[in-house]
Amino acid sequence: MSAESSTGPTSIDETIALLSRQNYVCGRDLGTVVFLALTLGKPIFLEGEAGVGKTEIAKALAAALGRKLIRLQCYEGLDAASAIYEWNFAAQMIAIRTAEAAGSADRAQLQKELFSDEFLIRRPLLDAMQPHPEGPPVLLIDEIDRTDEPFEAFLLEALSDSQVTVPEIGTIRAETPPIVVLTSNRTREVHDALKRRCLYHWVEYPSFEREMAILRARVPEAAETLSREIIAFVQALRAEDLFKAPGVAETIDWARCLLALDTVALSPDIITDTLGAVLKYQDDIARVQGSETARILDTARTHLAQAS
Repeated sequence: MSAESSTGPTSIDETIALLSRQNYVCGRDLGTVVFLALTLGKPIFLEGEAGVGKTEIAKALAAALGRKLIRLQCYEGLDAASAIYEWNFAAQMIAIRTAEAAGSADRAQLQKELFSDEFLIRRPLLDAMQPHPEGPPVLLIDEIDRTDEPFEAFLLEALSDSQVTVPEIGTIRAETPPIVVLTSNRTREVHDALKRRCLYHWVEYPSFEREMAILRARVPEAAETLSREIIAFVQALRAEDLFKAPGVAETIDWARCLLALDTVALSPDIITDTLGAVLKYQDDIARVQGSETARILDTARTHLAQAS
C-alpha cells in the first residue's frame, strides 16, 4: 500500500488525483470538502439529486485509501438496533439445546456465553467502530433522508462520540473514528444539528466538460463523437420539464447500452428504443417520444455546434 493511501492525501490536488485514479472525476470544490474531512476527521454530508455521484464518492474513497467500505442503506422505519447489531438466535438456540442435552446446570455461565462475541452479528455502525487492520473504514450512511427523526437523533449521538452501545455487552467506542459519508436526495429536510457536525456539499449535475471526463473514465471504449452527442442530449433532457431528470449514472448506463447496440451516432429511432436506460418514469418517456425526441436531439446538436 502506498504512503498516500495509508496516510491520506496531503493537499486538495492530491485528493482530486487520488479520486481520479478510481475513475471518480470531481471539481475542486468537492475535492476541497473531501480533503478537509480527511484532515479534520469530520463527516461529509452530500446532498443532491439521485444519480449525481454521491454514493460513488464513498466507494472511490474506500478504494483509493485501501479501506473497508461499510454501507448502511437507510429506509423508513430503520431503528438503532438494526443499524448496530443483532443476536444470532438460531445459533443461540442450538447452544441452549446442546447444553441441555449435555446436562449443563450452570445457567449463569451459559447466559454469559450466549451473549458473547461468538453469537453477535455486527451491523454497519458496530462494524465501523471496530478496529480494522487496514485502518479506519469508510462508513457510508446512504439516503439518510429516508429515515425518521428518532433515528437521526440517535445517529447524531453515535457519530459525535464515535461509539455505540450493545446492552448485553456495554459501550463500544472506536479507537479511531471511521471516515463517514452521509448522503441525502433531499426527499425531506435533515435536522440542522446533524448537518452542523458535518462538512456540507451540494452535488450539482456536472458541466458538459466534466461529464465528458466522467464518461471517458467510465466508458473509455465510447467514441468521442458519440460521447459528445450522448452528453449533449442528456443535458438537453435535464432542461425539459421532467418528473425525474437523468443523472450521471443514467448517462453512463445509456452509453453502455448504445455501445452494446453498435450505435455510431444518435438518431430519433435509437433514442426512442433505448429511452428506458436514461428515463425511469413512463410519463417522462411518453413526454419526449415522437417529434419531441427529434426536437431535443436537434437542440443538443445545435449546442454542440455552437460550442465547437
